[in-house]
Amino acid sequence: MPGEDRKGRNIMFKTMLVEDNTSYRQAVKNDLQLQFPSMNIIEAADGVEAFQKIDSQSPNLIFMDISLPGENGLELTKKIKTDYRDIIIIILTSHDSPEYREAATRCKANYFLSKGSITTNEVVKLVRSALLEKGFNADGSDSKKGDSQL
Repeated sequence: MPGEDRKGRNIMFKTMLVEDNTSYRQAVKNDLQLQFPSMNIIEAADGVEAFQKIDSQSPNLIFMDISLPGENGLELTKKIKTDYRDIIIIILTSHDSPEYREAATRCKANYFLSKGSITTNEVVKLVRSALLEKGFNADGSDSKKGDSQL
């Protein structure tokens, strides 16, 4: 399968942006592409589109908005974590309150970030941490690329 080695593992770090605000989604995508040129970035404007793409695209990391058309991001996070426990999910939302943070924790989100207070540098640090956790290079490429033992 393209994008995977013989053992079915991703050979490129994939990030999905689940955000219904097109301009905000594009801004985050542009920031990520500048910082992580080898990262594959997948976009979804709602929960249905996101869930459909998860199976075929196998993202390593998902930035999830809470307010989405149809299914909200918290319920979608819970559903994703039930089937795909290894995907890192970062809630990125305007709804910064203790109640939403607690709900995100209950739904098994890995991180909770407020759109109003998060900086690009903080996002970059968090993504770099996720890259290392998943065994990728800092630019999003596979650290084992070219390894003859794959």
